[in-house]
This record gives sequence, C-alpha cells and structure tokens, in this order.
Amino acid sequence: MTFKEKYQAGEIEFEAIDDYVDEWNNSDDERTLAKFLGLNADEEDAWIDDGDEALKEMLDAGKQ
Repeated sequence: MTFKEKYQAGEIEFEAIDDYVDEWNNSDDERTLAKFLGLNADEEDAWIDDGDEALKEMLDAGKQ
C-alpha cells in the first residue's frame, strides 16, 4: 500500500510522509516520489505549491 492509501485508511499519521520520502530517497525505485506516495497530479501540485497542510487537507477529504 502507498502512503496515501495507508493514511486515508487511518493506519498511519500524516507525519509518516517524512519516513516515506526518506525511504524513496534511499531506494532504487524508479517511480517519481508522487507515484511512490500514491499522489495524483492535483495532490502533488498542492503539496509542492502550498505545502504539507494543503496536501493533508486534500487527503483528509478522501479519508474512509
């Protein structure tokens, strides 16, 4: 499962995104960071342009 899937299922806290970024940085995974995290283009743009809080709000809107 991706970060997004686990977060929206309530299995992890949002702050775990930092661990996923570290894991991606230290891996040979050829996916983009956004794909690794499970983010769509709108979520990625919000994260880049507006920061963690904007991404968290978007992901919270899709929580199960």
